[in-house]
Amino acid sequence: MSVAVSVSDLSKHYGSEQAVDRMSFDVNPGEMIALLGPSGCGKTTTLRMIAGFVEASGGDILLDGRSILALPTHRRNMGVVFQSYALFPHLTVAKNVAFGLEMHGVPKTDRAARVMDVLKLVKLEGFAERYPKQLSGGQQQRVAIARALATHPRLLLLDEPLSNLDAALRSDVARDIRMLQKSHGLTALMVTHDQSEAMAMADRLVVMRAGRIEQIGTQEDVYERPATPFVAGFIGHSNLVQGRLSDAGTLDCGGVQVALAGRYEARGAVTLALKPERIVLTPAGTGGDERVCGRIELATYLGTTVEQIVRLGDARLVIRSPSSGPAATRRFAEGDLVGVSWAIGDERVFSEDDRPLSAGH
Repeated sequence: MSVAVSVSDLSKHYGSEQAVDRMSFDVNPGEMIALLGPSGCGKTTTLRMIAGFVEASGGDILLDGRSILALPTHRRNMGVVFQSYALFPHLTVAKNVAFGLEMHGVPKTDRAARVMDVLKLVKLEGFAERYPKQLSGGQQQRVAIARALATHPRLLLLDEPLSNLDAALRSDVARDIRMLQKSHGLTALMVTHDQSEAMAMADRLVVMRAGRIEQIGTQEDVYERPATPFVAGFIGHSNLVQGRLSDAGTLDCGGVQVALAGRYEARGAVTLALKPERIVLTPAGTGGDERVCGRIELATYLGTTVEQIVRLGDARLVIRSPSSGPAATRRFAEGDLVGVSWAIGDERVFSEDDRPLSAGH
């Protein structure tokens, strides 16, 4: 498959501050990639360099195999959907969508047809004569997308596209954008700090931290096989337990001995990552495969799930289980002594330099 966009060793520094540090990744035709990470990790700066709003300090950006670094923004053939929508309040929906076409010199006779085509695409053909203030947040977002698509861009850039929507709208608009992108084979790059949005909308994730890439992969890759403790904690909110491997299968965690599911050759400081939904609680002494015992500090009913906090020496584990159905877990009382267990495939152990360790049985 040919590559639509190739980012190679892309860097940006502001004086001594390195905002983006040698980023490299590809976007395939018809693919949506999400740049995902906490605030300040460099994801928006990366998108703005690709769009041409920020000058790169190093590296290259190729569009269809040709460098675009020297091209101004308006010649890069990209559509941008801003976090704030950036709609003109004094223009109708139709005129907002037509604005980019005017800037690109599309003849007036062709503009009206193109505007209606993209408004149909986002299911707003009946709103052409309304003004932004007469639209809901979700409708304004779709106008912004229509405007970005009207010029037939080679790449669609989405900067935190759902951040200004209330929670009730986010999943609906996320689904609409994803279905539009897939059905029309749009090549897209999205920036978000919200892992749920990234998981729902993208084909692959580029997980960033402090200007660098921590891991690139599908949702399943980064969720099930995190490359670093940061990825494990950020994607799925894994419990991260610091300790020392005292032997092949024992983690010393502040004086509490944890029997690991796997056996590891390394010794010394490590980090154990466990997803909250993969941990099983039983009354202490009743489970044959208990890894460790701890005490319940808090149990909270959250509707579809029950969240329970278990104290293990200096560490705490968060456990989430279904509140009903065949997989429902017992809700323990504060102070109860419980056995904690998990399967070998559900533990991830990282060395002191954040490399995943291979487990034996």
